[in-house]
Amino acid sequence: MQTKTLANGCVVFVASMFLTLSAFAQMGRRFPVEKKVVPDPVTGVPLTFLTTGPSSDAKIYQTHPQWTADGKWLIFRSSNRVPDQGTQAFAVNEESGDIVQVTDEGYTGMLCVARKSMKLYIMRTTGSGSGRGRGATAGSVGASNNTAAAVAQATQGINAPAAGPGARRGGPDQIIEIDLAKLFADSEAGTMKPAANYERVCGTIPTNLSAGGDMGLDANEDFAYFRVTRDEVGQHLAPGTKIEPGFGPRNMGAGPAGLRSMNLKTGEIKFVAEVPFQIGHVQTNPWVPGEIVFCWETGGKAPQRTWTVMADGSGLRPLYPEAPYEWITHEAVITSNEVAIAILGHRQVGANDAWGTSGTNEHPTGVGIVNLRTREMRIVGQVPLGNPGRSVWHVHGSPDGRWAVADDFMYRLWLIDRHTGEMMLLADMGHKTTAADHIHPTFSADSTKIEIQSAMLAPDGRALDICVVPVPRAWLDRK
Repeated sequence: MQTKTLANGCVVFVASMFLTLSAFAQMGRRFPVEKKVVPDPVTGVPLTFLTTGPSSDAKIYQTHPQWTADGKWLIFRSSNRVPDQGTQAFAVNEESGDIVQVTDEGYTGMLCVARKSMKLYIMRTTGSGSGRGRGATAGSVGASNNTAAAVAQATQGINAPAAGPGARRGGPDQIIEIDLAKLFADSEAGTMKPAANYERVCGTIPTNLSAGGDMGLDANEDFAYFRVTRDEVGQHLAPGTKIEPGFGPRNMGAGPAGLRSMNLKTGEIKFVAEVPFQIGHVQTNPWVPGEIVFCWETGGKAPQRTWTVMADGSGLRPLYPEAPYEWITHEAVITSNEVAIAILGHRQVGANDAWGTSGTNEHPTGVGIVNLRTREMRIVGQVPLGNPGRSVWHVHGSPDGRWAVADDFMYRLWLIDRHTGEMMLLADMGHKTTAADHIHPTFSADSTKIEIQSAMLAPDGRALDICVVPVPRAWLDRK
């Protein structure tokens, strides 16, 4: 891939290639390398920034895989890399720095990268009209207007990433499979074909289900599980079940909501479960087929945040039964048997407001690891008392069970040795609390590095770049 530093003649050639591709389609379009390796200003750890251009790029949420099955590409999204295209999905090669556009008709909700095959699964809304952005919030819906239909309409689209021109057009949603191996090969060869050569429609979700884009891919990659919020949702609840109203100062979390599965070969849709509250963060166990983890999404403290269920509807239960004083958030499946949770201690002792008395250090806080089989929980690390980071915020862990990772309220990255209990500040990254979003750390499948998003290099201190942070060699060499 040619870079901006080459001779003018080569730059003209590359630009011509881009124009040829874009005239045919944006999918497969290649961009100049932006890769930079810079030391962290505090710890000295080498930070590999894979995107550093003027666009603002965002990683996939930490609940989902980030790397492609071959371990070479990171999938991310950008809302302004291609003018007038809204939010699209892109891939960056970690070694070469090559950037390739993966979608050109947008998507809604979560990007689901397969771990076994070179596939990407997205949800896209069909129909006429346009709709970019995050969708409506539930802030206008209160307990006095708590019918299932009103709540479902208001909560549709919550927590879904901004979507491109293919999203929220008013028609039914489709789950689409993208053949990344074929796309990357044709993009590199300059032989891109129409999108239909790389995309396959797995199935269509009726509009009366209002899927919303919160989706996870089964460990066997034969099913997708997604949230639904409208019309028929709630009919499977036991008679007399109380439909939960909005909770907390953001007035979010009202129900009902449900989970459905789609057979990615046949398109068949089946019932999984329904609950009387708003569902968020739908994710799967990448090692155990049919195991789903989700949350009661309120935008903050929830009465009972974490939940799990099997694809056949069995085993629906709270994942970690929390106390009223605990502020549990940002759960993520990290090994075949474990889920990491953040137990926040970000509020002053004595706090008592619309969120209640939760989230203080009067009780244990830190990175919790919950065992899905034994239901035991262990706290493996905390931000040191008095540290300006205050509390862990978003958490993850290595698939080999050796490490846990967390960011804090200063947008810094902490690494924890689960065997010794040692916790170190891995990267400060300029503690850019002005960033457009949190850093959302996620471990790689080989347990040696962590992907984050950071505004460290952004001139405005806000725009995000994709960055990879290594686990120090001294830690990897530990027995």
